[in-house]
Amino acid sequence: MSVNDTATMVRSQVETDQIQVALRARYDELTREYDEAMAQSQVLRLVEVSDTAGDDQADSGTKTAERDTAQSLLRTILERRAQYEHALARLGDGSYGQCEGCSGPIPVERLEIFPAATSCVSCKQHRERRVA
Repeated sequence: MSVNDTATMVRSQVETDQIQVALRARYDELTREYDEAMAQSQVLRLVEVSDTAGDDQADSGTKTAERDTAQSLLRTILERRAQYEHALARLGDGSYGQCEGCSGPIPVERLEIFPAATSCVSCKQHRERRVA
């Protein structure tokens, strides 16, 4: 990594604070979404348990699909929240904005679009090609 790369990664305390506020706000928003989705899931379960009289195979299938969708949503929200929690930890230890793959800087434009990004575009593309 060149001196210029290192210099561009150094943030002022104001910038760090702004990033932290934005990351924390999104984390808190995801926490609220999770709490709401969890409450909806619990209501769905209560309705499912109390309203099974007269269900046919189609009704059971619909309820199963709704339950699966609710569980998938919960997992997705938790995963996204964990990404933001990881980003906050990286900000705290000074590694936020550095690629976890090559240690190079993650472009600011990428971080603006996806603040919890942990890899540069090149490493992300390489990883996706290996998986596919």
